[in-house]
Amino acid sequence: MGQIIGKQSIIFENAPYIISGGAIVGKKEGEGPLKNTFDEIEMDPTFGGENWEEGESVLQTRTAKLAIAKACMKEEDIRYIFAGDLLGQLIATTYGVKDLNIPLFGLYGACSTMGESMGLAAMTVAAGYADNVLAMASSHFGSAEKTFRFPLEYGSQRPFSTTWTVTGCGATVISKNKGFARITGITTGKIVDFGFKDPMNMGAVMAPAAADVIACHLKDFDRTPDYYDKIITGDLGYVGKKILIDFLRMKGYDISLNHYDCGMEIYDMDTQDTHAGGSGCGCSATVLCGNVYSKIMKKEWNRVLFVPTGALMSTVSYNEGRSVPGIAHCVVIEA
Repeated sequence: MGQIIGKQSIIFENAPYIISGGAIVGKKEGEGPLKNTFDEIEMDPTFGGENWEEGESVLQTRTAKLAIAKACMKEEDIRYIFAGDLLGQLIATTYGVKDLNIPLFGLYGACSTMGESMGLAAMTVAAGYADNVLAMASSHFGSAEKTFRFPLEYGSQRPFSTTWTVTGCGATVISKNKGFARITGITTGKIVDFGFKDPMNMGAVMAPAAADVIACHLKDFDRTPDYYDKIITGDLGYVGKKILIDFLRMKGYDISLNHYDCGMEIYDMDTQDTHAGGSGCGCSATVLCGNVYSKIMKKEWNRVLFVPTGALMSTVSYNEGRSVPGIAHCVVIEA
């Protein structure tokens, strides 16, 4: 079970374990600095399907099966799946997991979805409602660009503040059985809206939400930032990172020495033309299940605070001229 602490947090008395993680990415991600940390790199942008959307579903299917196999389990050993993506009505997830025959909770937290799925999965296992749960999130550059911005054929100019949607999927098995790390607590984020309306600057949208939940987490757990080897945000990029650090300093916390942003790490800004960095549900999910888990297994990092960040926009809200709210969630992972 867990104990409610502070305003938004839970500490798990019988902390669930992380058994495995699987990460599959596309060609561009496979050319970046973290290429050696991913399980598979797929050169075909449709993953053998007929279009980008179908390809993302195939990506989810393959990643789910990979994570389950790495846990030395079968699909029937998994009680629930918590998963989501960026597409309307979660169609990548719907078609991606439908043949696995596992009960599904479909989630939408924009790019924070991996944190939401892991938090809910950990609560479910800690409460005794499941022995093994799969948490997963995906995104695809082609399908996301088509949904949220311009058709790729349009050839629009991308401002520096724009991030590049990661083609990738990360999946992790959370269990009552012993694994290489434990989820010892979570802090669920609130929606934070500073009135930003620029869909090309997701870092500025998400940074206030990240600052809010990190400050709340540190207060709820009565910790200082140096408790963690790394405080890992999802995809703030080069623009959002500075905003986050400034906001937290105003709240009395300095994370500048141990902050790590998945969006900044997954691409090489100088050689890959990705501007402010990476984004999408698959950004933090693949970096977590690849590089971060690798560091924990090697004991290079023993305690990390995983804080994926999301911009809660849609084509409808954007066309109506509404602002873009942000959200972020904290997951405490300890070796």
